[in-house]
Order: sequence, then C-alpha cells, then structure tokens
Amino acid sequence: MEKTLAPTRWYRLIPIAFITYSLAYLDRANFGFGAASGMATDLNITPSMSSLLGSLFFLGYFFFQVPGAIYAENRSAKRLIFWSLILWGGLAMATGIISNVNLLIVIRFMLGVVESAVMPSMLLFLSRWFTKAERSRANTFLILGNPATILWMSVLSGYLIKSVGWRWMFILEGLPAIIWAFFWWRLVADKPGDARWLSEREKQDLEAELQNEQQGIKPVKNYAAAFKSRIVILLSLQYALWSIGVYGFVMWLPSIINAAPNMDIVKTGWLSSVPYVLAIIGMLSASYFSDKTLNRKIFVWPFLLLGAVAFYGSYLIGATNFWLSFVLLIIAGGAMYAPYGPFFAIIPDLLPKNVAGGAMALINSFGALGSFAGAYLVGYLNGSTGGFGASYIFMAGSLLLSAIITLIAVKTPDKQMRTEAVAVQ
Repeated sequence: MEKTLAPTRWYRLIPIAFITYSLAYLDRANFGFGAASGMATDLNITPSMSSLLGSLFFLGYFFFQVPGAIYAENRSAKRLIFWSLILWGGLAMATGIISNVNLLIVIRFMLGVVESAVMPSMLLFLSRWFTKAERSRANTFLILGNPATILWMSVLSGYLIKSVGWRWMFILEGLPAIIWAFFWWRLVADKPGDARWLSEREKQDLEAELQNEQQGIKPVKNYAAAFKSRIVILLSLQYALWSIGVYGFVMWLPSIINAAPNMDIVKTGWLSSVPYVLAIIGMLSASYFSDKTLNRKIFVWPFLLLGAVAFYGSYLIGATNFWLSFVLLIIAGGAMYAPYGPFFAIIPDLLPKNVAGGAMALINSFGALGSFAGAYLVGYLNGSTGGFGASYIFMAGSLLLSAIITLIAVKTPDKQMRTEAVAVQ
C-alpha cells in the first residue's frame, strides 16, 4: 500500500512535523530547568508562585485549542503553525530578558495561547496525509518530538545554565523556532492536492484512499454533535487525568532529581533525560503494533496502569533509596508516553473529517486542564509537604483513573468501533 500511496510522504513530511513539534516542546519544557536553577532567586519567585508560573502555560493552552483547530480545519494549518512558530519563539526569548515577575506571568500565559492550536492542527494535518493503517505511526513520529526534545534539552539546558545562565538558556532555545518558521512555510502543503512534489497519480491514489475511509464512518452534522458524543466526552476526561501525570512529571522531575544528595544542575540534566529514552522506545513499539492490529485500546490502558504502579512504588520507597525510586520514575515516564500515537488515532478512526479536528482539539484542551492541574498541584504538594511522596500518590491515582476510563470509553476493538460512534444528526 505504501508503495502506491507515495512513500515520499514519510521522509518529506514526518521529519518536518517532528522538528516543528520538538521546537514547541522545547519552549514549553525548559521552564522546569529555569525554576530549578537561579531563576526563582533572581526574580524573587516564591514556591507557590513557581507552581503557578509552571501551570499558567496550560491555562492559556486550554482556551484557544478549539478555535485554532477550527481555523486549521476550515482555512490553513500551514499558515496557523507558521505564525505560531514565530510568536512562541519570541515569547520564549522574552522569558530570558524580563526582570519582572508580573511580565513573566503574562508571557507564560501567552506562550500557552500561541502554542494551543499546534498539536490539534498538526494531528489534523497528518490525518490529511496518512491513512488509517499509517496514522498511529505518523502521530507517534510527531509526538516523539516531545520526549526526544526533553532528552537532549535536559542535557543542553543543564550545560547552558552552568555556562551562560538561565536567561541565555531561554534566549538561545527560543531563537530556533523563529528561524524554522520560514523552513516550515517553504516545505509543506496543507493537503496532497497542493503538493508539487507528488505526481498526479500519487495525489489521486492518496485522496481516493482517504475518501474511501470516510465512507465507512457515520456522518456527524457539526461540532456540537461531535462534542456531545460519548466517546469524545470520555476521552476528554481520560486525557485530562493522563496529562496530570505527564506534566506533573515533566515540570517537576528536574527539581525532584536536583534535591538528591550530591547533585548539581549538570547531573540533573543527564538524569532527567533518561526516562525519555524509554519513552521513545515505548512510543515506537506501541504505534507499530497498534497500526498492525488496528486495535488502539490495548496499546493505551495497560501503559497507563503501569505508570500508576511505578509512581506508587516510588511513593512506597520514598527517600530511603534514591536510585531505586529513580528507576521506577524512569518506568513511569516511559509508560506515560508510550500510548500517545494509538490514542490520537482513535478519533480520526471514528469521526468524519468535518469534525475530527475540532474533536481532537477539545480532547487536547482538556489535556491542557489536566496539565495545568498536574503542574500546579504537584509543585504545591512538593512545597507544602517538603517531600515528593504526596505528589507520587496524586499522579498514580490520576493515571489509574485514566486507565479505567479508557476501558470504559473504548469497549470494542477498533475494527468494530465505527458502528458504535455516536452521530447526533
């Protein structure tokens, strides 16, 4: 099939999508390193304010998901992502320049706003280029930008902070997004019909296959109908709980490691990167077998359950054995990331293309609420209890509930799920 359906799509589009989302994630995740270094002291940021700043990004991220995705669906994902790249790069650089915590509050919120439509727009973009049998892998290569970026960013940020300070870290890590925006604009097309690098036969074959897939999906009249469907409501709740664990982990892992005996910021950077090696392996494996079997559910809930068990194990061990606790955190990190590709393939498999982008945006916006809660409450629990045990329990409980809701929401293998999709006419 891939031979007939333009194999050039994989090496032409996937690296571009990967780099774009990597840069988005770079400007989002390096705040944890700034907070673990001298940023709080220089700007007189209290522990509670640090928790708020870490989570404000996700509040801005929540509000503009759906409008951005609707614009991308009806107008142009290419144009929306171009301007987002420029704006978020500029805001990330501004983080390294300001000296007022009130300006930092505004910047963190606005960074969330301008990045909010990127994830659903990119998922929508890939759904126009890759078929159902390819979609979980395509999504995974996109979202792989998340753990892969944290892997190298963790090491790089540690060295940058040590050599030039936290301010230059933000400036130097924000600039690439602005430069890449112009590569993005030059290299991508919104849909196959606009691509000069595909032959007419390749365009026709790909469009015909994508159109044929739509015929097997029940029609949904509009966004309101899609948003009220059982699967979208349950997956929104599931993703919110899942994101509590993910972003509580991402935002505060550097601080957790940095609190260990005989630790410095460079060692913290190296150790913080380790869970994301396992995450990359897990994501590639889960997406491959998900596309092979077309069964999404079985590659989502077991990983979330494993993450919950690993966090609970870290809680039981506590501070008595840092290295054993750290191994469990590695497992938790890898398990939380593994299901992303199969998860985001569920909605395009079930809902027609006129509402799929908006539905993915709604689910992702609830994920942003979970991320806000995870980033804020994990930081709050760490600060108020003077340890990490309470936050481990909190993240474990959230992942457990997320796994249970996945079992409830997705009742049958994906080959039969189309007959169960709710379509409010």
